Amino acid sequence: QVQLVESGGGLVQPGESLRLSCAASGFTFSTHSMSWYRQAPEKEREFVASISSSGGRTNFRDSVEGRFSISRDNSKNTVFLQMNNLKPEDAAVYYCAAYGMWGQGTQVTVSS
Repeated sequence: QVQLVESGGGLVQPGESLRLSCAASGFTFSTHSMSWYRQAPEKEREFVASISSSGGRTNFRDSVEGRFSISRDNSKNTVFLQMNNLKPEDAAVYYCAAYGMWGQGTQVTVSS
């Protein structure tokens, strides 16, 4: 069955960085685009970034453009979200999404 397992979340101070990973299984990873979403308390889940199947095309929400990057390793069925210069408003549960499925999420907390 399809599984998406996120990792890498944690507590950081404003301005610091985190790298999230999402390990995928149960489908042909290399032929699917992958996305990251996030959901803060009492807010709707929102798109953060996506990457095409080959990795050649990426998209970001405006508020993270220039601070976040997305990449993938098709040999390891893993997608990454590098988050730099984190801000308190980036705090949320981050979800990996693909093939109509969601992972369980990983918590990112940004606080001084």
